[in-house]
Amino acid sequence: MKIVAVAACTSGIAHTYIAKEKLIRAAEALGHEIHVETQGTIGTEDELKPEQIQEADVVILAVDIAITGTERFEGKKQVKVPTSIVVKAPKQLLQKIESELTK
Repeated sequence: MKIVAVAACTSGIAHTYIAKEKLIRAAEALGHEIHVETQGTIGTEDELKPEQIQEADVVILAVDIAITGTERFEGKKQVKVPTSIVVKAPKQLLQKIESELTK
């Protein structure tokens, strides 16, 4: 599965980067390809490329606040969850998404 994600928490620091790391580790452990953009207090980092979005099977929005650029994901399967879900159970989240996509 090819995944793109955006992580953004209310403070724009801690949970944003923890969520990014947890998503990357879980995706790699499950054999998926993932690219994660962060939107935090220092702005956008690792901005998703249009081709990454186009090739993605799913978009994960691990966000606790409003983010910019969501129009890029129109027409894509999107899953929006709080960063706390990603921090606590990233593998379970990805497995659930995977099972939903294969239905």
